[in-house]
Amino acid sequence: MGKVITTIIPIFMLIMLGAGARRFGFMKADFIAAANRLVFYLAIPALVFRALTKASLRSEFDPWSVIMMVIAVLLVVVFTVFYNRSRKVVDGPLQGTFAQAAIHGNLGYIGLAVAFYYLDESGFARASMMVGFLMILQNLLGVVLLQYYCCEKSISRRGRDLLAPVLLNPVILAALSGIVFNLSTLPMPQIIDRFLMILSGLALPMGLLLIGASISFALLRQWLPQAALVALFKLFLLPAVGLLFFRLAGVDAQTFTPGLILLAAPTATLTFVMAREMGGHVDLAVASISLTTILSAFSYALWLGLLN
Repeated sequence: MGKVITTIIPIFMLIMLGAGARRFGFMKADFIAAANRLVFYLAIPALVFRALTKASLRSEFDPWSVIMMVIAVLLVVVFTVFYNRSRKVVDGPLQGTFAQAAIHGNLGYIGLAVAFYYLDESGFARASMMVGFLMILQNLLGVVLLQYYCCEKSISRRGRDLLAPVLLNPVILAALSGIVFNLSTLPMPQIIDRFLMILSGLALPMGLLLIGASISFALLRQWLPQAALVALFKLFLLPAVGLLFFRLAGVDAQTFTPGLILLAAPTATLTFVMAREMGGHVDLAVASISLTTILSAFSYALWLGLLN
């Protein structure tokens, strides 16, 4: 349990530092936007690519973990659809944003950060492989859910417009490139490796600060009941279903822990962008991101503590 505490608390101290820096004016909106692009397009891809070039892919990749992870996400999507149908008040934007926020995790900034600081080198390489599969799945499902619940015919083209960036996501491209380079057995020049190591060192600390800066306590107070329901699905139901299927498939804990960490990630900041572009409920998206980010400190401690 000590390892869980020493992993989780420093990560979320950095997130809270980001929230305080935004509140006291150290991180302005222009800086946050520019820094976010730097981390998303350069630093995190460098981190993922370098980890995969050093991994032993034939021994690290476990297809059953990926399959069970995908099944868990699809099953929780079904749960969200049935919940939306059970509600007396029909509100397409609210229902669509709830459904996508309940399965769309912040893999790049928080999921990979927890995996990097909690797991060993081989475990993080396994997480880097799994993150590509999960990113593609949750982005596709997010577009489909918002298209189904929110989009009118006049704006349905936006769903198709958002699908193209899914496959061009820099983290996904970095994961695929790292796998291809690894399988090619080409040597990595030491200068390039050192450059990637320095660049990737920027990824997680800056990413965590940016996540903290995106938290909105005002919208969180306004939409607390709805955001709490999202948190219940995203932080507890989804990892619980994933853990159940990992166990049923006979996957050992060392192999499935990276997948569980990714499934337990809080709601992704991209849900706000997708809600804005496809007619979803923007305020609920921001509130869900804020609440799940804060609560994930406790949910991660719970899930990792149970494994220990």
